[in-house]
Amino acid sequence: MRGWLALFLLVMAGTASAGAKPETLEVLVFSDPQVKSMADVDYYRRDIVEPLVGRHAARLGLSLGDIVDDAPGLYPAVESVDATLGVPWLYVPGNHDVDAGASDDASSLGGFHRALGKDTHGRREKLATFVALDDVVAMPGRKPAYIGGFRDDQFAFLESFLATAPKDRLLVIAVHIPLFEERGRDTFRDADRERLFALLQGFPHVLLLSGHSHAQRHVWHGAESGWRGARPLHEYNVGASCGAFWSGVKDAQGIPDATMSDGTPNGYATLRIQAGGKYALAWHPARDPDAAMTLHAPKVLRRGAYPAWGVYANVFMGDAGTRVEYRVDGGEWKPMKKVVQPDPALLAENAKDDEADSLRGYDRSPEATPSQHLWRAALPTDLAPGEHEVEVREFDRWLGERRAATAYRLVEAAP
Repeated sequence: MRGWLALFLLVMAGTASAGAKPETLEVLVFSDPQVKSMADVDYYRRDIVEPLVGRHAARLGLSLGDIVDDAPGLYPAVESVDATLGVPWLYVPGNHDVDAGASDDASSLGGFHRALGKDTHGRREKLATFVALDDVVAMPGRKPAYIGGFRDDQFAFLESFLATAPKDRLLVIAVHIPLFEERGRDTFRDADRERLFALLQGFPHVLLLSGHSHAQRHVWHGAESGWRGARPLHEYNVGASCGAFWSGVKDAQGIPDATMSDGTPNGYATLRIQAGGKYALAWHPARDPDAAMTLHAPKVLRRGAYPAWGVYANVFMGDAGTRVEYRVDGGEWKPMKKVVQPDPALLAENAKDDEADSLRGYDRSPEATPSQHLWRAALPTDLAPGEHEVEVREFDRWLGERRAATAYRLVEAAP
């Protein structure tokens, strides 16, 4: 992470006076470790946690639910792994942390409480206030067996805790189920969302962190979702540490590929906070923590063919406002077009799984779904035969310009 840290400090230094290093609070943000066996705990340890031990600057950690995958006996193992990072940790329960056989919501988190403590709590730091909230309302015997929402006792806690929370620093709300809803789906109780938003409305600096989706995106709440603050409310739906449930082909270290259905590699996020509510977010792929994107392009094209094939950039932290550009052979930078479609690299992996005569991994990679952070540009075919370099740059809202590169070849071909 040294390259990312150096870039972050350079960007954030502009907010401080010359020669002064601004005070910063760094937070590790994990979501959905979702271990179902000790084999998964070992993947989590080696893939996510172990590379960070002794190499991070965090003073707090957050886990945004689905700590286990319906396997409460694994809580102590996960907590023990997290403890090697040496910082206080706040755990939020997820829908897979609900006790099997629970008769109602009130009794659904016994195992979580015994192993990890409260499901709703607040923490005050010098630069930020944190609230961890159970937002899984269990509905045993129904389908689905849960919905997003809050209990009355949680609202009572919030009203008391927020009454004395400073408004000149960042307020972080950590939950499992996202507060936004996909079109045509009812996944969160509207009245509970509006009640929460009403409590948050008087705070000028608020960040929502959610998990659950095993994909990644940024959502900016406005009046259409019940938010009536002076500025849009930012919700960062954090990708999963387990990616797509520890699935896919294993690497040389025996760890599954675990790419999520939107093409985001599994990993973790960091949140860096400064005075006055300023914050910066980043996603760190487990096996390449400094990578900002993945690129996919054909290896070879016919020279002179219609330029129907393109380079794709999956920009992990991108959203509708992100500027993404490309150039070929050091030429002029040109804009790429944002598209909402499956990542072609994951589609290719799906095809390999389909064509294989035997299982390529314990579980195959997930079926590719439309990504919210994918860009495309057509590759020129009117250049000289041979290899051509393709560079892509994106302008991250917190870190500025970040680049990646790939190449393709043009060859002559007879009809």
